[in-house]
Formats: sequence, C-alpha cells, structure tokens
Amino acid sequence: MKRNTFTRLSAAVCLFSLLAFTQPPGHITVYLIGDSTMSIKQVKAYPETGWGMPFVHFFDESVTVDNRAMNGRSTKSFIEENRWQPVADQLHEGDYVFIQFGHNDEVKTKKTYTTEAEYQTNLIRFIAESRAKKAIPVLLTPVARRQFDEAGKIQETHAVYSQLVREVANEYKTPLIDLDRQSQELLQRFGVDTSKLLYLQLAPGEHPNYPEGKVDNTHFNELGARKMAQLVLANIISLKLELAGRIVKKEIK
Repeated sequence: MKRNTFTRLSAAVCLFSLLAFTQPPGHITVYLIGDSTMSIKQVKAYPETGWGMPFVHFFDESVTVDNRAMNGRSTKSFIEENRWQPVADQLHEGDYVFIQFGHNDEVKTKKTYTTEAEYQTNLIRFIAESRAKKAIPVLLTPVARRQFDEAGKIQETHAVYSQLVREVANEYKTPLIDLDRQSQELLQRFGVDTSKLLYLQLAPGEHPNYPEGKVDNTHFNELGARKMAQLVLANIISLKLELAGRIVKKEIK
C-alpha cells in the first residue's frame, strides 16, 4: 500500500515537472519608447513607416508590443509631456522597455534639444525606473540617416549622442543594440542609389499623400522599416534575451 502511494506520488511529481517545462511562457509586454523613426504612423503619412510597426508581427501570442514612440520627441519632451510615467506605472516583472532617442535630442535648434548631460540622465532614469519594476530596459543608439559623401561612403550623423548611449549601457550593464552602426552598415551595403528604396522617397504624383513628391532621408517606407526591425530582432537573438524565445521566425537576415 505504501509502495503504491509512493509510486503515485512519484508519477504526479514527474507529470508536474513535465508540465512546468511545457507550459507556454507567461505573457509580457514590450514597450517601445522613442521618436518618429520607431513610431506608429497615421494613414495620411503612408507609406512612411516606423520600424516599430512591422516589429509587432515577429512575436508569438505571449507578447504584446506597445509602441509609445511619438514623432518629434526627445528624451526630455517624452518625459515632460508625461509619456514616460504611464509606461513606468504599467510595467510588470519580465516586461521589456526598448529605448531609442537621439534624433531630436541632438538638434540645438529644436525645442526638444537635450544637453548631453540631460540626455544621459534621462536614459539612466528610464533604466532605473524600469528595473525598479523588474522590467528589462534595452538601449538603442539612434538609427542612421541616409547620408553619403561624394565617394559613396555612409556618413555618421549621430556620433556624439550614439556614444552617450553606449557609455550609459556600459556603465549600467544594460543590453545595447547599436542600431546606428548596424543601420549604417546596412545602408553601405545597399549603396547610394539602392538605399533610397528604404526611405520615404517619392516622385511628384507617385503617391496621393505626397502629390509634390518627397525626399526624406530620415524616415522609412515599409521596406526600410522592416529591414530596421530585422536588425533589432537579430540583436535580441545575439544578446540572448529571454524575449528571443518568443520570436516566431528565427531566421532573421
């Protein structure tokens, strides 16, 4: 009788252990905070596309991607407009916060300008307040602009502020996706002419949203946004973040 009881208990323990390892992971939210290169676009802006838009489609049902990025925002204005605090308040253990600013922080002629010291202080705040909720912050350097020199070499347009991100990531042991360098490498591979296919570049009359045409070397079209999202996804895998196990398609080129 005792032996049968022990056998049943052992079987139950084995079954419980098996189920523990086969149950789907708990649901998490991945928050995206940043600027127009990441944000969700209005229909009137199409085909302009932030890389956060295709990013949502690469994960299984255990992940919700909540894109809070907004056009024209810097770390300073994102905080001042009370866009960060609601994210911080809603964070749960295991959530992620992907942080990509710099385009608007670095321009001294914009009201969103953020000094170098303020920029780093704001990044540190995002990290600290995320970790206080046991969420995982991930820093991204600002994605590259399409700017080539006369010899066809891609130019660095975020040198100072990208380096500030790297320094904060190193000091605070935060996962870093160097999107600036990697997107530059991508643009260099595409070359001067072909890289236009990644950006919002339209001839007059080509699209009803831009009857006069558009030459934009900062914002992406659908293809460009997807390429940038794939760079981010490849880094999630190479960094061995837990989030990598929730990506539906592992073959990120």
